[in-house]
Amino acid sequence: MLPMMALAQYRSEVWSPDNGDGTYTNPVINADYSDPDVICVGDDYYLTASSFQCIPGLPVLHSKDLVNWEIIGHALKELKPREVFDKPQHGKGVWAPSIRYHNGEFYIYWGDPDYGVFMVKTKDPAGEWEEPVCVIPGTGMIDTTPLWDDDGRCYLVNAWANSRSRFASVLTVRELNAEGTKAVSDPVIVFDGNGTENRTCEGTKFYKRDGWYWIMCPAGGVPTGFQLAMRSKSPYGPYEYKKVLAQGTTNVNGPHQGGWVHTAQGEDWFMHFQDKEAYGRVVHLQPVTWKDNWPVMGKVPAKGYCGEPVTTYRKPKSNSTTIVNPVESDEFNSPVLGKQWQWQANYDQKYGMPTAFGTMRIYTYKLDDASFSFLNVPNMLLQKTPADSFTATTKIRMTAKDQNQLGGLIMMGLDYSALVVKRVGDEFHLLQITNTTDKRKAHGEELIATLKPTESDKIDYQPAIHETIYLQMVIDNGKCRFFYSLNGKTYKEAGTEFQMKEGKWIGAKIGLIAVEPAGNTNRGWIDADWFRVTK
Repeated sequence: MLPMMALAQYRSEVWSPDNGDGTYTNPVINADYSDPDVICVGDDYYLTASSFQCIPGLPVLHSKDLVNWEIIGHALKELKPREVFDKPQHGKGVWAPSIRYHNGEFYIYWGDPDYGVFMVKTKDPAGEWEEPVCVIPGTGMIDTTPLWDDDGRCYLVNAWANSRSRFASVLTVRELNAEGTKAVSDPVIVFDGNGTENRTCEGTKFYKRDGWYWIMCPAGGVPTGFQLAMRSKSPYGPYEYKKVLAQGTTNVNGPHQGGWVHTAQGEDWFMHFQDKEAYGRVVHLQPVTWKDNWPVMGKVPAKGYCGEPVTTYRKPKSNSTTIVNPVESDEFNSPVLGKQWQWQANYDQKYGMPTAFGTMRIYTYKLDDASFSFLNVPNMLLQKTPADSFTATTKIRMTAKDQNQLGGLIMMGLDYSALVVKRVGDEFHLLQITNTTDKRKAHGEELIATLKPTESDKIDYQPAIHETIYLQMVIDNGKCRFFYSLNGKTYKEAGTEFQMKEGKWIGAKIGLIAVEPAGNTNRGWIDADWFRVTK
């Protein structure tokens, strides 16, 4: 029997796909859950997505209707080898996972292009997951999915990363042992998209339906590609294929790479991503209509098998009327970090931790390079952007034990901009710090205001000065503007408008930063009282 899921009734102010009238509007998750995969277990749905170098990794989301989703946990606590992933490794780590349910256990497989194919499993998807198992060591293998056949045999499909293997656009299948923990055969190429419009075929998912083996995969490139469906009577092919979803006349570019799910009510649906550049790859839901034993996704064409994405559509059949969204705001009143937050590398307790005082403390990270770039800061506490337009506001108290310690609010990507308070002498400078050019050079700083400390220590072996301040970012269609307040009521605009920029394979992220120059001084810190996402 599956564990009961307690739905947190978090309602987003900035994006909810449920229209309240039996219909939904895409995207069903307007956040960067790239390369999504989904399964149905009874009346419950579970989704996971790529997490790359961010920790905790492998987010696990739950739904009762494929439209309303909540974050219930993560399947991965750290990436190995630690000597590599203890520092940010942009674009590396967990690529395109698959989630499956087999013999009473949940499995997630993924390819790390530098280290091999990995698997974790559990009986409770909202609880603890076992330590990762390296199923196949090696480089280049990505986008892996297992298939347990009717006779108990297990097969694995995967794609290949050209950057590691120096070949791509081929899909391979091999057999694993029945436990799914190691390969027992060599790979076989079952599809070759080289030299055709089906180049960059990847993102593979493996299924079986009515005696047919199915491989679902995208092709044609990330921002402009399409979805293929392939079928065969043997897991090793040969596979015939058709294009079953493309942008067509819609404004949904590159609709592809996701999971097909068959519901308890007998319906078929497909969840996929759309690449929205700085906002990352957001998740759409398409109906699936079977036509001549081909799964047409989205709006069914008058001729052929290639559907177009729907914008608004009826919800999947279910008994649930609950509207719930992935959590965004955080009052920091729990001793456990909110599930929306991720660090940019393996967690170290010196990065920061929740307090018993209703705050989240982040200690200043000592920058270890001369450029002072934030790209290599592991202790930024970040979350995904939740909508095209929103406001994020936080109340922080900066504690500076020494010069040049700083902390504040950041919009982080390959380009970044932050509104921070920095100790200079016995005062604080309110600065906008931005880097949009050469990441090897120091970022630019714009002085907004000089602030007297709101408090100063009188007795301490290393007295600190403190600044309590409210920091805010307003996001609208890829533009970010900063504001600040000293009383939480009246806000002043600060600095220069910033053009958001995606990260390496991920969307831009919002959150908190605290850093200082390298040295032997005692660390400063910020105590974040709350972080609120509103319209």
